[in-house]
Amino acid sequence: MLMPKKVKYRKQQRGRRRGMSKGGNYVAFGDYALQALEPGWVTARQIEAARIAISRHVKRGGKVWIRVFPDKPITKKPLETRMGKGKGSPEGWVAVIKPGRVMFELAGVPEPLAKEAMRLAAHKLPIKTRFVTRHEELR
Repeated sequence: MLMPKKVKYRKQQRGRRRGMSKGGNYVAFGDYALQALEPGWVTARQIEAARIAISRHVKRGGKVWIRVFPDKPITKKPLETRMGKGKGSPEGWVAVIKPGRVMFELAGVPEPLAKEAMRLAAHKLPIKTRFVTRHEELR
């Protein structure tokens, strides 16, 4: 599971997800990619599930790049706890995704296989995505 080795602060504020992705919005390494079309949080578990779906479908052929990293701690209060008494303890890690962000890249496989692998990965993610090829960006 992806997570930072060390962070400066244990707890972080939620923030807001406005606007388009500032960087990482083009296919840099592979030939095919999965690009986010809406903002959201993607957990470390969802990233791992999508990665496994891609690598299983291409039968460990080709190369997969993960272009997002979960570096934001998410806190949660215990069940059946009354309100107040401070912020909960960190429970997991999420990557903040903005529209246009390339999340996964794939190379070394034919396009129909890559398209199906990315479709399977997209089912594991909580946001709308699209399949893109090299030299194609968000409209």
